[in-house]
Amino acid sequence: MITLFFNAFMGAAVNIAIPIIAKDFSMSAVESSWVAMAFLLSSAMFLLPFGKMGDIYGRRKVFLIGNIVFASSSLLCAFSMNSLALIIFRFTQGIGGAMIMSTGMAIVTAVFPPKDRGRMLGLVVSSVYLGLTAAPVIGGVLTQSMGWHSIFSVSVIASSLVILGIVFKVKMEWIDSKHETLDYSGSIIYMITIFLIMYGFSKLPDNLGIFMSFLGIVGFILFIWYERKVEFPVLNIQLFRNNRIFAFSNLAALINYSATFAITFILSLYLQYAKNLQPRDAGLLLITQPAIMAITATIAGRLSDKFDSRILSSIGMGIIVIGLILLYNLDSETSNVFIITSLVVVGLGFGTFSSPNTNSVMSSVEKRQLGIASATISTMRLLGQISSMAIATMVIHVYLGEAKISNTNVDLFLKSSKTIFLIFAVLCFIGVFASLARGNNKVVAANV
Repeated sequence: MITLFFNAFMGAAVNIAIPIIAKDFSMSAVESSWVAMAFLLSSAMFLLPFGKMGDIYGRRKVFLIGNIVFASSSLLCAFSMNSLALIIFRFTQGIGGAMIMSTGMAIVTAVFPPKDRGRMLGLVVSSVYLGLTAAPVIGGVLTQSMGWHSIFSVSVIASSLVILGIVFKVKMEWIDSKHETLDYSGSIIYMITIFLIMYGFSKLPDNLGIFMSFLGIVGFILFIWYERKVEFPVLNIQLFRNNRIFAFSNLAALINYSATFAITFILSLYLQYAKNLQPRDAGLLLITQPAIMAITATIAGRLSDKFDSRILSSIGMGIIVIGLILLYNLDSETSNVFIITSLVVVGLGFGTFSSPNTNSVMSSVEKRQLGIASATISTMRLLGQISSMAIATMVIHVYLGEAKISNTNVDLFLKSSKTIFLIFAVLCFIGVFASLARGNNKVVAANV
């Protein structure tokens, strides 16, 4: 919970600091988005391989190394002297994040029985949202008073304390697939494929983006074909073919995050450019959504132990659609009360969706597959997040080109934000049906 809190804190705090970082390094709106996207890209690339490594070599070991990598790269981010260095170190930070996220949920699922799992996963998910809640305020204050470098310095201190806690307090190891070997070829194909798809999406509608996206789709087909032939695949394709709950719960997560993650990025730009708010004041407004999410996720996690997660998740997705429709109406004259109300609705929906959906995924597989299940749901989240950023940056690029956001083109930015929220609302509406299609939840007996 502590590790995921600061992992989430880092991502959201950096979003608040992006306008200041862009100013310091003279970055365009599209370039500045890579400060966030570099972390998401590397995390998505490495999640599945590290999830499998955790199952084979030990989840505690992978979890510990991930925290060390995360702390080291955070320190390097704090001392970055130019935009390229910062983006490279954010990419490295994402590798550490992948090691943490691919094993964290698996460890929690392995420790607690099914009757308590929803409640515990709800607490873990809520810790992420608490990190998101604290980030806008603390990140805004740090950025305004000490500069954006201080955000990464705080993460170094927190990660160092977590590392000490793991070394001295967590002695147990979890290894459920020690007889298997790591699928190196499949892992390489997967990582290249994810890079091509995600980088290609970020460059759309340029010809380079179309070409790389096409290569990525071809690579994904090759990956599926190869994984069906190897004895110990990095991703068991049969989970998607034969496990309806696993398949549609992951699809729902992918759609949900694709439709929601860039909300904070867009609103951060909107509040600071269209509403002329300082980073600290923008952070105080943006705290609304994750705060509601943290409270709701805990309650929804408990409910998922008693009621069908399919219904809870679908209701949550439907509520998000309403929130996105409200955000579609933003303009330069929109009141803060309306913005807060919209974020409350989105937060309620997201919290209601996330914990039950995670419980569905983790309870639908055997114990020896927990690492892959944890990595897969995290991969869906990150693929959704980077897809969300890709959609947002592509639309902004269509309206603004390579120009920086300023008083002269803020109206174009507002038009782009309307288009973005409309696309997100349509995606989330489709996600309601993907969530319903999973069928009734059943806990796998071998997972008890």
